[in-house]
Amino acid sequence: MQISFTESQTRINLMRAFAGECQSRQRYYQAALTAQQQKLVGLERMFRFTAEQEERHAMVFWKLLKEGTGQDIDISAGFPAEVTEEIQKLLDASEREEKKEFSVVYPDFARIAADEGFTEAAAKFRMIADIENSHRARFRYYGELYRSGMLFRSNDTEQCWICLNCGHIHKGSEPPQECPVCRAEQGYFIRREEAAFTSCDTVSA
Repeated sequence: MQISFTESQTRINLMRAFAGECQSRQRYYQAALTAQQQKLVGLERMFRFTAEQEERHAMVFWKLLKEGTGQDIDISAGFPAEVTEEIQKLLDASEREEKKEFSVVYPDFARIAADEGFTEAAAKFRMIADIENSHRARFRYYGELYRSGMLFRSNDTEQCWICLNCGHIHKGSEPPQECPVCRAEQGYFIRREEAAFTSCDTVSA
């Protein structure tokens, strides 16, 4: 049996989730700016891509707060403050935060919402938790590459790299220091399999 929304813990958790996703969005945009300043365009776009998804999550939670329209909802929550220009620290902090949301915060919110009878909210918490887990894996992947000095290196001499500026494909253990087509710097290159839509390249017309 569903309890009153205005008396529910779910109402508070939805606002906490909304605030948390807004915080994540802004942190990742700031991280993107840091990566941009360091000419790491692939990482910049990864952070922006993730930030846009966090923004959409925030709107999902915001819409579920419609029953509380016109009310002030007081919340108490802790948010990470990893204010740094060190890319490694930004990647590691982002992975930790996503892991917490996936493994602790949203599963707990989903359980409470289900207990209180808010099945839609419970489902959204569970689904977004799964997305946060994919974010965690993404940050871990790039964190490990960066830490090991392999962001622009591969043990595979047949590795394909794509220039995010013009689409040039380079094959080798490292991307060129400068794209031979558009002259973009090495920071524009990522592994081809990391780029959106590249799996379509092999599909015949």
